Amino acid sequence: MYNNSFFRKILVVASIAFLYSCDKDYNEIGADLIGENNFDLEKETYDVLAYNQKTGAIQSNNLAVSPLGIYNNPDFGEVTANYGTQLTLVTPITSIGANPYIESVILTIPYFSTLTASSATTGNVYRLDSIYGADKAKMNLSIYESGYYMRDVDPVGGFQQAQNYFTNQNTDFDNVKVAGRLNDAADTAQNDAFFFDPTERVVTVTDSITSAVTTTRTAPGMQINLNKSYFKTRIINAVASGKLATNDVFKEYFRGLYFKMEKASGSAGNLAMLDLKAGKITIKYNEDLASTTGGSPTRVKKTIVMNLTGNSVSLLDNNFGSSGLAYNALPTTGNTSEGDEKLYLKGGEGSVAVLSLFNTAGQLETIRNSGWLINEANLVFHIDSVAMKGNYEPQRIYLYDFNNNRPIVDYYMDVTANTVNPKKSKTVFDGNINIDATTKKGLTYKIRITNQIRNLINNKDSTNVKLGVVVTEDIGTFTSHKVRNSSSYITGAPKASVMNPLGTILYGSKSTVPIDKRLKLEIFYTKPN
Repeated sequence: MYNNSFFRKILVVASIAFLYSCDKDYNEIGADLIGENNFDLEKETYDVLAYNQKTGAIQSNNLAVSPLGIYNNPDFGEVTANYGTQLTLVTPITSIGANPYIESVILTIPYFSTLTASSATTGNVYRLDSIYGADKAKMNLSIYESGYYMRDVDPVGGFQQAQNYFTNQNTDFDNVKVAGRLNDAADTAQNDAFFFDPTERVVTVTDSITSAVTTTRTAPGMQINLNKSYFKTRIINAVASGKLATNDVFKEYFRGLYFKMEKASGSAGNLAMLDLKAGKITIKYNEDLASTTGGSPTRVKKTIVMNLTGNSVSLLDNNFGSSGLAYNALPTTGNTSEGDEKLYLKGGEGSVAVLSLFNTAGQLETIRNSGWLINEANLVFHIDSVAMKGNYEPQRIYLYDFNNNRPIVDYYMDVTANTVNPKKSKTVFDGNINIDATTKKGLTYKIRITNQIRNLINNKDSTNVKLGVVVTEDIGTFTSHKVRNSSSYITGAPKASVMNPLGTILYGSKSTVPIDKRLKLEIFYTKPN
């Protein structure tokens, strides 16, 4: 290590520049920072107290993406993901012509997919994204008219706040669903043998009036024929009584849809992440348009479109009968004094890891008095690959201020953006999985908290808050959702964690964890003259 004062001064100036540069580019420690010679750059590691905290039922309404299906994770148990949503009329309707006849009622919901091949003769080939479980696994899909009214505001407190809905309200919806499923077509791929089909949708329609034939091709998606007679009674015949005159009236009258998933015989099922709010129901019907000149009426085609927008809720049912036994056996709150050996991060109605820094008496004060210039501070989480058993791994984790359920300063200061894949943005803050090039399995997650540590050291009135770590579906979503039964241990968790169905197992901080795998805080710093 060099002690030349010239190099010391250069390094101090560089460190000050880092402090005011918003840390847009964190340099790798070592050669990438200042060449092969690190001069007075030094490193210290500190113990971290880390323990598990289950969320219990958690707010899950109006998510950007929601799971639908069944997924069995040997480490975290089996989850069945159902869904409840309101419908919204694109155009309110106050009148219907004479002799209405419904041609079709079709529910469509797009899948996340990638085009892998294209041909003018054979069509397009797609790969479905965000599907967990066996390909084309069969499930029993039932779609009902919902009998559960999803109000906008909470009467508790005088209708001043939005009404929240939670992951464990499945029974509330199931008990009041309107009898008789709507997807009762003879084609079992639309109900009893439903699966997420990657095939391009090709629809050929013959016009009932003109006999013209049209063919349309669309990317893969759910396309379900719903009972025409039911919608004739509930929708078309309700226009005369004003039930479709406004969306407020309509949502009280027709309370939406309830999607219920069940296992099909001989199949474990699978689970898809979907933008269900992009779905819609299209009713195509014919009616008589009265002549304005006294002649015979003209037969015309009409359409009613109802979007799957308005209030919605992701409904999760966790089952630990034969899988996820270790996770299920965990206490609601882990070892808050010694830390836990393993950290179970689980999305949905799951669990977070709670971290506490500088727990040794006088430790933080000693650093404050040292005059160090902090170049970088990281938390590196090692994945327990043996425990994970090759399961699907979350691609990213997220660290936040656990005390206040909000991002830390490093999140805000990272303005790096990925316009192609926004979920890969904020690469300085990081949290992305580090993959082994040979096994293709996860090794570590690394999160930079340089500015969080700088603030603690430089501002003696800064609060050393606890930090939370969760799996995340979208790094751009940082708002918090409330747990249903808040306590002194937990009040909420990041919304993007509720959106992610996966889990990971990390090595914790307990003294029994091998030192090379144990969670540590690492600080790289330079000493002043």
